[in-house]
Parts: sequence; C-alpha cells; structure tokens
Amino acid sequence: MPRQDSGEPYWRVSLEEAKTMIDAGNAVVIDVRQPDEWASGHVAGAIHIPVDDVIARIDELPADKDLLFICAMGVRSGLACEMAAAMNLVTDRLFNIEAGTPAWIQGNYPTENG
Repeated sequence: MPRQDSGEPYWRVSLEEAKTMIDAGNAVVIDVRQPDEWASGHVAGAIHIPVDDVIARIDELPADKDLLFICAMGVRSGLACEMAAAMNLVTDRLFNIEAGTPAWIQGNYPTENG
C-alpha cells in the first residue's frame, strides 16, 4: 500500500505497487536519471525527463494519470516529486518508486534499452 512520510507531498510505492498501477492503465513512469543511465535500461514505456529539467518540462507530464517518478535509488525521484508538487500538480497523483531502476531491471519487470 502506498505510504506517505510526514511532510512529503507525494506517496512512496514499491516495485510491485508501481507495476500494478501501470498495468491498470492509469499511471505513467517518469525516469529522472541522466541520459547515459536512461540508455542503459529503463522502465518500458517511461518518459525520460532528467531531474534538472523537470520544472522546465512540467507541461509534458500527463494531467490525467498518476505520475510514478523513478531514478536509481529513490532520491532524485523524490526530489522530482517535490518539484512537481511545487508546480501545483495534484499531490495525490505523485508517486516515488523507492527501489529504483536497477531493482526494476533485476526484478525482471518490463524494461527497454536505448
């Protein structure tokens, strides 16, 4: 079950929870890692917006879906959630996939390269 730590304007989810949300069709993954990290493998169907570009590219985020942010270990994706909240996106739709992309790939979840 998604959880929210005190003071955070977003929800934390596990890999399994994220996969369930993606499969339900009401969520999109935003990978906030750097281009070289993205190229080495990412969540299938993810949108790539490096964390430093989130505010400038906020209009590229779908307004009608839950936003699942992911990085390598959950730190940059948490920051991206904070940025999205600061840009007045609905905080009930902001999620941080805590385990990160390496764990996603190791868990044999759907992945793309390039």
